[in-house]
Amino acid sequence: MGNVGVQIVCVALGVLGLVGVIVCCAVPRWKVSSFTGSNIVTAQSRQEGLWTNCVVQSTGQQQCKNYDSLLVLPSDLQAARALTIISCMFACLGLLVLFCGADFTTCVQNEDAKPKISLVSGVGLLLAGLLVIIAVSWSAHITVRDFNNPLVDPSRKMELGACIFVGWGAGVLLLLGGGLLCCFSRPKSGGGGTAKYYSNNPPGTNKNYV
Repeated sequence: MGNVGVQIVCVALGVLGLVGVIVCCAVPRWKVSSFTGSNIVTAQSRQEGLWTNCVVQSTGQQQCKNYDSLLVLPSDLQAARALTIISCMFACLGLLVLFCGADFTTCVQNEDAKPKISLVSGVGLLLAGLLVIIAVSWSAHITVRDFNNPLVDPSRKMELGACIFVGWGAGVLLLLGGGLLCCFSRPKSGGGGTAKYYSNNPPGTNKNYV
């Protein structure tokens, strides 16, 4: 029952992490406008994501535009797209494999194979968490570097958006779920040792009786 409880917790962590990665991938809140210095005009703000660039008016109206071309995007945005999508794929596959090999399901009848399947699922969740953390950390580094660069126009400086923090949280959840699976998915040690029988007679006293 202990492994079942751990696997249920890992499923919950994996699902929450996957939802967080999907939110990061879909919501255009990776970078937001910075109102610092002389840039005090708050009538509108800019929001940048992986796929769209939005302008939000003070009245609540929002206009979004897709990026014209992938090749004109900065390297961190291109990498974030690829890493986030691959992270979603690893998380989905890890959860599917976990459902197949978990102790609370009957998809796999071989009890010796279930720990190995759970271990593969744990590795998939670990990779998913690592990839999304790399993606958001790279984007955060570029944003902070440009914000502290005095050569950048203050009106063009951006701050960290909500998706960066959601990505960090999702990555931690995926790492926790994958780490727990890897720790508790050890193959069961078999007890199939050879039985030895010993005679009570001292050596050299065995005789054949007719």
